[in-house]
Amino acid sequence: MPETLEQIERNYGRLPLAIVSGSRRDSVTASLEALRLLEKFELLICAEDYEKGKPHPEAFLLAATRLGMSPQSCLVFEDTDMGIQAAIAAGMASVKIPSRWQRVKVDP
Repeated sequence: MPETLEQIERNYGRLPLAIVSGSRRDSVTASLEALRLLEKFELLICAEDYEKGKPHPEAFLLAATRLGMSPQSCLVFEDTDMGIQAAIAAGMASVKIPSRWQRVKVDP
């Protein structure tokens, strides 16, 4: 998603970046390595790191704690409604990034 990549590039080195995923660490790591993005993230929170999945806020709260940040200082970029619900429940601001198939093409 170009917008997400733009945010990563813009904020790398300026703000702590983390991935919070419902996927297993090996899958997340492989994807980030393939995209040459792994080194941009200070923290990966993956399925094996928490018990309650989204929309429960556990994973986002764990990320904030490990980064030493308050939830109110975090901004979540999410592609699912359950992820947005989890961010809200964690007290974090959020931005929904729709999947490619959810986007509406607008003619110029």
